[in-house]
Amino acid sequence: MLFTDRPLRLGTRGSPLALAQAHMAAQALRAAHGWGEDAIEIVTVQTSGDRIQDRALAEIGGKALWTKELDRALFAGEIDFAVHSMKDVETLRPQAFRIAAMLPRADVRDKLVGAKSFAALPADPLVGTSSPRRAAQVKRLRPDAAITLFRGNVATRLAKLAAGEVHATLLAAAGLDRLDQGEVGTLIPIETMLPAPSQGAVGIEALADNRPVLEALAAIDDRATHDAVIAERAVLRGLGGTCHSPIAALALVEGDGIFLRAEIISPDGAETVREEARLARGAEAAAEAIGRLLLDRASPALRSLFVGSGPGA
Repeated sequence: MLFTDRPLRLGTRGSPLALAQAHMAAQALRAAHGWGEDAIEIVTVQTSGDRIQDRALAEIGGKALWTKELDRALFAGEIDFAVHSMKDVETLRPQAFRIAAMLPRADVRDKLVGAKSFAALPADPLVGTSSPRRAAQVKRLRPDAAITLFRGNVATRLAKLAAGEVHATLLAAAGLDRLDQGEVGTLIPIETMLPAPSQGAVGIEALADNRPVLEALAAIDDRATHDAVIAERAVLRGLGGTCHSPIAALALVEGDGIFLRAEIISPDGAETVREEARLARGAEAAAEAIGRLLLDRASPALRSLFVGSGPGA
């Protein structure tokens, strides 16, 4: 153990999925270091994103709603490290923090829940999602679809679907798998719906000057996942996108290189701009340039969703 007088304190949101991911991280650390069960204490921190469920994230502060309370707890020394779904972490983070490790990535795909396929949905379907990316991709596939805001944890969204509030919703396969609900929904091929940047990845963040904790976390860092996610986040920096912006990106590690695909989509699904490239692992500047290239090729209307918005979300 790092501290003989107390356990390491792992901070997490309190949702069932966040807690499942926290337990995954804790177990990985125990296995890597041969620690006992009492070596790590899980500390639940309620975030603004969990409290506010009736508005889109982009309207109430963006992705910082998932991180700011955990950031405060890290700064205050109340926790030693925090576990995040990487797709919920702002593109630009304070220099005081470091993403010290990422667990092996899970399934990156989305699932359609409520219908076997987009073609099987009725005419003029109502689809629930809070994701601008998913909304735009649904509109691209089904221009007759109407989108309604669907927030809340997985159980909440499934309950809304079961109550007949919508014809279908979309959920990340990774989250369903981690909640032992892998039988729910139909997998959507990546070629049909490119996932969100960092989807399926769990990251662990600590204070940048806490060397003992950083060294402990390094033992569970999955390098392939880390390199892929950093490349996808670099695309976001190049775009300057926010939670308002429909962005998809996926990097696949291939030996010493990365195959990176990215796209931006107009909210009505009518315009899609795609790029793909093979890059060296760790070539963040090249990945960032992909984001700028997408903007260069976009129409003025699509570009306006990104230019000047800043990459905070």
